Amino acid sequence: MNKSKHLICGLALLMGVACASRRHLPEEERAGEPPIPSAMREFRAAWVATVDNINWPSKPGLSTAQQQAEALALLDFLRDHHFNAVIFQVRPQADALFPSEWEPWSYYLTGKQGTAPDPFYDPLAFWIEEAHRRGLELHVWLNPYRAHHIAAGEVEPPSLVNKMPESVVKLKEGYWWFDPAKQSTQDHSAAVVMDIVSRYDIDGVHFDDYFYPYESYNGGADFPDDDTWAAYVAGGGTLSRGDWRRSHVNQFIERIYNDIKRVKKHVKFGLSPFGIWRPGHPESIAGMDQYDKLYADAKLWLNKGWVDYFTPQLYWPIAQIPQSFPVLLGWWQEENTQARHLWPGMNVGRGGDEANLREVVNQIMITRGMVPASKGAVHWSISSLTRNPLLAQGLLEGPYKQPALVPASPWLGSDAPDSPMVRFSRRGGEVDVSWQHPNTGNIAKWVLYSRFGNKWDYRILESHVSSLTLPSYADDGAVLEQVVVTAVDRLGNESERIMAIDGSKI
Repeated sequence: MNKSKHLICGLALLMGVACASRRHLPEEERAGEPPIPSAMREFRAAWVATVDNINWPSKPGLSTAQQQAEALALLDFLRDHHFNAVIFQVRPQADALFPSEWEPWSYYLTGKQGTAPDPFYDPLAFWIEEAHRRGLELHVWLNPYRAHHIAAGEVEPPSLVNKMPESVVKLKEGYWWFDPAKQSTQDHSAAVVMDIVSRYDIDGVHFDDYFYPYESYNGGADFPDDDTWAAYVAGGGTLSRGDWRRSHVNQFIERIYNDIKRVKKHVKFGLSPFGIWRPGHPESIAGMDQYDKLYADAKLWLNKGWVDYFTPQLYWPIAQIPQSFPVLLGWWQEENTQARHLWPGMNVGRGGDEANLREVVNQIMITRGMVPASKGAVHWSISSLTRNPLLAQGLLEGPYKQPALVPASPWLGSDAPDSPMVRFSRRGGEVDVSWQHPNTGNIAKWVLYSRFGNKWDYRILESHVSSLTLPSYADDGAVLEQVVVTAVDRLGNESERIMAIDGSKI
């Protein structure tokens, strides 16, 4: 921009002139100006576990007001520490933290399965509304096969163990598990997922690492599915028992991904499997074989692109050679042939000291370097952050100092939304900026870029915000020279940039 044009624009802003011109600004007129930066892109999430009241609510039987107060404190924490997503467990054991025709109310809410909160409210709807109000995506986390957890005590009458006895088996440690090979299991779990997708304004669906159960759940014995296996063999089946088990899980994962996309394409499907696919992959890695023990072929799901984001639970330190965090991350990245989001799960629960802070920060920085096109991490779990101020503050002052947008998912759609119409007016020593958009229902965030002197900065604003007041001068006396507002849709696509100073498109 030449000097005369620069002065006109600065005077226009300070005098309160509002304009909506959409002329392109010629390149020669922009010469010498600092370029507008892009807002940082990084998925920053934490798991909120409800099973055994690990994270929320703090115990069963709290009042509605107490439950809501605890939820708001967690969501406020995430917003204030520059997270942009929460992964909230809504189906811990074939029960529901929302009104459901398919499954009973969760034990972990009231202490009695099948009993609704009193006074009544819908916890999932509450979490969604309050998360979105704070600019956080909300992903619902479901366990597809667990029917009863020992932390809930004895099986109660409303349990699916009693209502679907032909579909479940009892494990030696007291757990009950759906048999993944039964069609009734797959149909029921899919119905639960799609009921949530259809009725709620969620941003994602999330499964963790529990497919066939860990051996420790059954006293080290094999999964008790002799009846379904015998029926398969009698029907002429030729797969080995392991391949047969894996085939049912594979079929279910592919089904869920396709079902979600048929109903709401923008809802992301994420998986967080055990962090090791098989020992020896890569060569230095040792540990449990999820392929052979959980019958989870997680590599296949990633290779096939049956996910929008993949969060292997890489809960080991960087220097733990048999399970090294960067070695495993690099291997999963090589397997990410469909270029999905690879956002590793990180264990932040090693305490609140400087050593743990260094480990977590280093893992975040390694992830940024190894997966630069789509940065991100999911932290296990939120309580390890809220209970350790040094860790939380260290992340906020370090890698999470600047807020970030969730990376876009171009395979779901890459059309950018329309740009907002931006206006401004001077009021004393301040400038009021406001904007309008023709399709606010598709907008998830706004980004307001501002330049004082030669320094740009940005703010990420919630979708319900439509105005902001800025000072005319920075603390160092630099003049507010330019303001740009962009719209970001549910898929993370950002609009073209419109300068509020003279309305010209950049």
